[in-house]
Amino acid sequence: MTDTQNEGLLIVGEDLCEKLVGRSDAFEAVEAVFSAMARGDAYNFPVIREAIGYADALYGFKSGFDRAGKVLGLKSGGFWPGNMAKGLTNHQSTVFLFDPDTGKLAALVGGNYLTAVRTAASSSVSISHLARKDCKVLGMVGAGHQSHFQLRAAAEQRDFEKVVAWNPHEDMLARLGETAKELGLDFEAVTQQELGAKSDVIITITSAFEPLLMKDWIKPGTHIACMGTDTKGKMEVDAALVASATVFTDEVAQSISIGEAQHAIASGAITESQIIPIGKVINKDHAGRTSDAEVTLFDGTGVGLQDLAVASVAARLASESGQATRVAL
Repeated sequence: MTDTQNEGLLIVGEDLCEKLVGRSDAFEAVEAVFSAMARGDAYNFPVIREAIGYADALYGFKSGFDRAGKVLGLKSGGFWPGNMAKGLTNHQSTVFLFDPDTGKLAALVGGNYLTAVRTAASSSVSISHLARKDCKVLGMVGAGHQSHFQLRAAAEQRDFEKVVAWNPHEDMLARLGETAKELGLDFEAVTQQELGAKSDVIITITSAFEPLLMKDWIKPGTHIACMGTDTKGKMEVDAALVASATVFTDEVAQSISIGEAQHAIASGAITESQIIPIGKVINKDHAGRTSDAEVTLFDGTGVGLQDLAVASVAARLASESGQATRVAL
């Protein structure tokens, strides 16, 4: 991020974030911060995430410091399940960036679009480093707002030919099918069992609190990116499936406490030492996938440093392009 110490507070709204930050920008920022985390150059602070007892909302804070990138800040926001009926996205958030040299507030950055694009970047980083090179069929579990970001990002990582999808509300699949066709991919709505049998890569992006995919439905060699579980109690896949896979994650501490691995850890099916930070694969300190038959699973819990990384890119591009709004503090 450019130095804003003497230039006032930078404000970057949602529209400008969407205009300036593309999928490649997000991929590079997220991959770099995962690498920094694995080197010990960046770390996340403990997450606060609570049901507020109003509007069925979950609200909280994610924060951290990237010493390598000199990015310090937090994301404040959460999930409001009734927002779609109001014409709003269910996820609402804002990123606060601070000057790490002074602690002064440097930028306020809209977090809704960036949350979606950084989440998609996270799964696409996992596909880039862990999925087989010959993958042809992408399975999508979930068809909500973020699924379209996930699909577009994943399609850039392998030469997929077809998308198969399942969603609890079947009527939402038509829009996802339109996105697939825009990308030149065949599309088929399937059952959960069929999805497991046909897919080479699977992305789960739901708010489920029960397993939607079972171990016996998954074929050898599949890569699974579990992107929806970010709260204690949430669950998208069978704990036995997690235990049978080689598990990678953005951050081990979150994986075992609020991520997809929480249930396998609680049952004793796996241990913390078996979960591998994906940054180690990026840094070539871990081999990643070791065979074409291995099932790999990425537990994308969503760390604050991802948000700070893409928000920093948005702030820098807004400042450099002269499109930033500034106010005196």
